[in-house]
Amino acid sequence: MVDSQYVLPNDIGIANLDCAEAFKLLSPEERLYAYYLSRACWYGGLVVLLQTSPEAPAIYALLSRLFRVQDPAQLGEVARSLGLSDEEYQAFLVYAAGVYANMGNYKSFGDTKFVPNLTKEKLKKLVWESQAFKEHPKDMEALWGRCGDLMFSLEPTQKHLGLSGQGVSTYFSANCSMEDAKLAQEFLDSQNISAYNTRLFKTKAHGKKCYEVRLASVLSNDSELDDEMRAKMKCFEFGGCDFTVTRGDYGPLLEKVVENLQKALPYTANPTQAEMLTHYIASFTQGSITAHKEGSRCWIQDKGPIVESYIGFIESYRDPYGSRGEFEGFVAVVNKAMSAKFALLVASAECLLEELPWPRAFEKDRFLKPDFTSLDVLTFAGSGIPAGINIPNYDDIRQRDGFKNVSLGNVLAVAYATLKEKLTFLAEEDKDLYIKWKGPSFEVQVGLHELLGHGSGKLFVQDDSGAFNFDRDAVINPETGELVRSWYRGGETWDSKFSSVASTYEECRAECVGLYLCLNKEVLRIFDLEGEDAEDVIYINWLNMVRAGLLALEFYTPESGTWRQAHMQARFVILRVLLEAGGGLVSLHRTTGADGKPDAIISLDRSKITTVGKPALESFLRKLQVLKSTADVVGGRALYEAYSAVTDEEPERFLTLRHTVLLRKEARKLFVQANTRLEGEDVVLVQYDSDAAGLIKSFRDRFSEDADYLEQQLLKLAQADAHFWAS
Repeated sequence: MVDSQYVLPNDIGIANLDCAEAFKLLSPEERLYAYYLSRACWYGGLVVLLQTSPEAPAIYALLSRLFRVQDPAQLGEVARSLGLSDEEYQAFLVYAAGVYANMGNYKSFGDTKFVPNLTKEKLKKLVWESQAFKEHPKDMEALWGRCGDLMFSLEPTQKHLGLSGQGVSTYFSANCSMEDAKLAQEFLDSQNISAYNTRLFKTKAHGKKCYEVRLASVLSNDSELDDEMRAKMKCFEFGGCDFTVTRGDYGPLLEKVVENLQKALPYTANPTQAEMLTHYIASFTQGSITAHKEGSRCWIQDKGPIVESYIGFIESYRDPYGSRGEFEGFVAVVNKAMSAKFALLVASAECLLEELPWPRAFEKDRFLKPDFTSLDVLTFAGSGIPAGINIPNYDDIRQRDGFKNVSLGNVLAVAYATLKEKLTFLAEEDKDLYIKWKGPSFEVQVGLHELLGHGSGKLFVQDDSGAFNFDRDAVINPETGELVRSWYRGGETWDSKFSSVASTYEECRAECVGLYLCLNKEVLRIFDLEGEDAEDVIYINWLNMVRAGLLALEFYTPESGTWRQAHMQARFVILRVLLEAGGGLVSLHRTTGADGKPDAIISLDRSKITTVGKPALESFLRKLQVLKSTADVVGGRALYEAYSAVTDEEPERFLTLRHTVLLRKEARKLFVQANTRLEGEDVVLVQYDSDAAGLIKSFRDRFSEDADYLEQQLLKLAQADAHFWAS
């Protein structure tokens, strides 16, 4: 029996991301724009396989070939003829659906490996008897040889994503340590090269360490270089080591991205969109983050488009060092009713920023009012789908040009729906209220988290010319009462400075802002919440956060003392802060469930949220912002890591509670997304059943024209670098 945390359960929730109504309202030009952007996103999403694990591309190719020749029902007949039970075949379908939904064999939320919940022998037998094997036995046998063992392996270092000795990461060669990652970041900073679209490969030559920093691009080293790239594509001596900057990573896949972005150009709604796509094309072609930044600036200026999209190397959660971006692309259609509420929130933002618990000098000089829309997702390619996004992640753009917020309405509608009987760790009297207000409270939290969480706060910077963006003779650190003594210099960014703790620290700050500002009655009125309803939403929002802090223990790895998910670590930290506040605000009790197994109940005294909770959160939030603003890495890490520590000390005994959380955990839902298909001059929406077979069919149809070519390219790219992870 495999530990349940490493398999996906047969009854895993699989939900349809419904966007039919939104799609129906698009004009023919908007549909074509959405169609080609979606194609670009899906092709780019395949890059994530190469960013996840050495075996992920081969697993994907194996599954793709099986289901291209036989659909899930036909392959199921073969399985039954071989004596596989319905449960075993369902376990295989769920595994395949999980690989597609996560773009790899590690969970996008938690970075834990998942393996098929049937024996290797039975799955091998099924592969050998499949029609795909009968048609191409040598190819299928070779594919199994590349991934069969690794697909099932749960060796200690393969259970989670991580760096050297602690897990698997294809952002780095297997011999890279955290020290190598740190040295590489220092090198990148010295040359003003962004890490977002890079990977790092370490070798030795003549007794000297050599590092290859490889940029993602269509063009390779010997192709035509523009002026920007010519300055970067060189060999450098740094820190007693040789660094070589190359490009061409994921080239054939990015070529398909570029091809479809070019096809989308004639259908843009305005010149700003056209300029945006032109910069993205240049970025993916040349390997230039500078060009992607220019595209992002255009994206910010493209206010209120009907079809919204963003694409590139974006979120750095899965890089163990915290600097490299995973490929992500989405296309979505505006939900006008909810967007109107978010527009009101944006209009109130400047007033609300003044309520945040830090001095005015620690806030941006002026608030650049962002677009904030609620979108129904048509396409979301990558390892997972969030409920809300605040992008771009480039600090310099966020500080000077602004950002955009999006709330993904059709994700919110299904992702957080919960059955009462599946609700864990809550008192019975809280459950009905929780189910009633979980959705609305999360909508408020997402809005505040994205707009005023990620959108607030200033970084103190001294630029390359020596100029400061703050008055260093006047700005007082409110925590010390002294002048500010530290700041960011030159090419330093929040991510490069705070590295592996940056993502979770920032998520914690944004979550705290959401909790803090949801106490504001004006905010709640924007969401049509008043009186008792408003009080209930505040209560459920805070209760949901402390419950999430307990659920977070699933994402902690005791063996290495590390956290595998930025948001969940943030929520655990908040739980610790609120427990520390005392006064009976939060209570955590270990109990025995009706099934006789260990259980726990977490409760929140709603009468003490404003008297005990708010002051505790205020103090903690101020510390987080001041340490972030002043680039105080030592102080920031010390504070954050202290609250992140998971011990078995009384009274909570979190390590023991972790076993209870694992015992009662519920798997995250998988999403089935529609396809768009070109029929003559029209684009039609193709939808699928909300089950594992439906999810598999959606991927089979997604690349029906060039699946063979894509599989070959994926395998070729993976094979070329396989020696970097060979044991």
